Amino acid sequence: MNTNQPESSPSLRKRIAIIPGDGIGKEVIAEAVKVMNAVSSATGNKFAFTEFDWGADRYLRDGTTLPVDAVEMFRRDFDAILLGAMGDPRVPSNQHAADILLGLRFKLDLYVNARPCVLFDRRLTPLKDRTEKDINFVVFRENTEGLYVGMGGFFKKGTPDEVATQEDLNTRKGVERIIRYAFDFARRRNYKRVCMSDKSNALAFGHDLWQRVFKQVRGEYPEIEASHQYIDNLLMQMVRDPSQFQVIVTCNLFGDIASDLGAQLAGGLGLAPSGNINPAGVSLFEPVHGSAPTIAGKNLANPMGAVLAAGMMLAHLGLTGEARAIESAVRAAIAEGKTPADLGGSLGTREIGDWLANTVARTGVGTT
Repeated sequence: MNTNQPESSPSLRKRIAIIPGDGIGKEVIAEAVKVMNAVSSATGNKFAFTEFDWGADRYLRDGTTLPVDAVEMFRRDFDAILLGAMGDPRVPSNQHAADILLGLRFKLDLYVNARPCVLFDRRLTPLKDRTEKDINFVVFRENTEGLYVGMGGFFKKGTPDEVATQEDLNTRKGVERIIRYAFDFARRRNYKRVCMSDKSNALAFGHDLWQRVFKQVRGEYPEIEASHQYIDNLLMQMVRDPSQFQVIVTCNLFGDIASDLGAQLAGGLGLAPSGNINPAGVSLFEPVHGSAPTIAGKNLANPMGAVLAAGMMLAHLGLTGEARAIESAVRAAIAEGKTPADLGGSLGTREIGDWLANTVARTGVGTT
């Protein structure tokens, strides 16, 4: 996602924090770094990688999750963060994962969760007779509010009279900035359609706020067709006719669900990248699949989502030619069957990373 940063130049140097995480996260992030090193060799632009061992192993060893000085360090010393999957069955509560991922989202104010849903090859979609032109949209999910803020609690927990509450937090500031970001993105890309989704017919307070803010903001973008769909209808429409969507914007919970559906329409979570973005600060990029502990260490994981997340990160940093080279390499791999088992191929994690890196090195990086 490009946030109007300058194009790349031969002397550019970007400082990237690497958090491989758990399970297959370590394997796929290693391949993403391999591809970025190939990009660096092809362009002369330099990436300074610093790896942090925050994950289940470190947590079980000394209790470290997100150090107290981490947020300020990222703001001061880094241009972006690349994160692997988090989660390990040895930590049933996943406390380390919540502290690291959710901690960074909230403390770095990464209020935009960007999930592109792009079909690279029509053979990958489960939808009959749909083509690459039909599935090409992005879901913007509000990333710091909603039901994921952790407000709520238990009363009489563990008894027959137990009560559990979970509060849905929506602020005027939070709703307006994610809706405005979606419209600004559409305007920059010359997209013509933005759809906002909520459940205001049932959530009469929080999502009435979404309705009122959307009505106000849409008036500032007269060239863009603005529409609204309730979340249940949106999901049905995504399956029935995904070609009607270009930009979707919605709340935290609904965006989580809609973007996973979009990923499946585009070939599965193994191909799905995401960006957790603060347009005015350091941002974090990650593949959206889980840590898959049952296949970790077996060279079976699909690294393409992590590689595409690295491409999103480079585009966000203004390296648009490099980002296009990475996406082109992934498209070529799919077209030529250089894929892992989940996409019908037979290559392992490392072999796919090698193929993508060699392709970038061979074809070079454009600057237009």
